[in-house]
Amino acid sequence: MDTPTPGIAGSRLNRVAPDPDVVFDRSVGETYIRYAQMLNQRGYVQSSLGNMVIRVPHPKYPEGLCYVKPQGLSLEEACVDDLVITDVPHGELLHGDRATTVGHQMNREILRLRPDVGCVIHLHHDETIAFLAAGFEEIRSTSLTFSYLMQKPAHYLPAHLNVEEDVDPIKTFIQDTNCVIMRRHGFTVLGRTVSEAYHRTNVLVSEVKRNIIVETLSAVRGTRAEYLSRADMQWMFERGDAVVYPEAKRGGAQ
Repeated sequence: MDTPTPGIAGSRLNRVAPDPDVVFDRSVGETYIRYAQMLNQRGYVQSSLGNMVIRVPHPKYPEGLCYVKPQGLSLEEACVDDLVITDVPHGELLHGDRATTVGHQMNREILRLRPDVGCVIHLHHDETIAFLAAGFEEIRSTSLTFSYLMQKPAHYLPAHLNVEEDVDPIKTFIQDTNCVIMRRHGFTVLGRTVSEAYHRTNVLVSEVKRNIIVETLSAVRGTRAEYLSRADMQWMFERGDAVVYPEAKRGGAQ
């Protein structure tokens, strides 16, 4: 699943096509590795599976450029010099010569369809996979933080649907979510910035753990788990920026 698939997205995928107008920005690379290590330190990274992409603007490429780790390396192992740069529509290698993963096709399609998104994080998170494999249909909200940070409801994909290999279904749901839960697979989180995508990843993982704890304790005590209603969550989705990212107010001279 982590190896490149030449047939996807046409013959330009993973074609080494260095562009002299594309200069590797080391500060972006260092930001990428810093957040990759933060994800790893929290225990979210399993083997070479999972990835992250950061989009940066470029005058020559209207949809921007993708900084991403290549196939064969985990987020734990990658360093700045391993990163490659691709375009969004075709997946050509504009900087670097190592092929990208199958998952990068999904990343690029999300970026193509969501110009507001600047970072995509995809992880094969153990507790999320296990919780849904145990028969739970969805991750419900125990806290206020999930809805304020996520700002859109999670979208659940059936286990048989792999949008890494076939990206076509993505267009049917991606506008209405910032978090795609992939049964037996993991999750994909979207953010306007890498910081926002990271925070949303953390709050999702926290909610999964809270669900496991709540369901376990409720079973032991013989009580019914309490979750926020969909109406309450929708109210918070719509007010997320005002709570999480309030604008500073400058006072005038007194």
